[in-house]
Amino acid sequence: MPVIGMGGYFFRAKDPAALKAWYREHLEVGGGIGTDERGQSNPYCWYHEGGPMVFEPFQDTTDYFPPEKTAMVNLRVRDLDGLLARLRVAGIEVITKDEWNGDGSAGSFARIHDPEGNPIELWEPPAQQAAEGETE
Repeated sequence: MPVIGMGGYFFRAKDPAALKAWYREHLEVGGGIGTDERGQSNPYCWYHEGGPMVFEPFQDTTDYFPPEKTAMVNLRVRDLDGLLARLRVAGIEVITKDEWNGDGSAGSFARIHDPEGNPIELWEPPAQQAAEGETE
């Protein structure tokens, strides 16, 4: 198979530098985070742990994320409750709904928005999926 994974996620921002700093501070996402297999960092690359990724087009009438947005990033996390507590302390609104978690078989979900209103879904996979994706 020629496609082996996602190579990047690019999006427009009114203030790219401020948004980059926000993602880095609150979610530890962005260039320079983590290192490659040789222990080298890259200012443009975010070296993250492997694991499951959902790639799913939604019907254009979905209410799963705001209608004025064409996409929503989903970040796989460890210790969702701990992250949500830190985000709340930082003054970031956290949205949770029981219906997103269902019976828990798909994991746990929460939503936040970045300073420019982009929706971010935070996903803690169920224990079995998380264990399969761990590289430590």
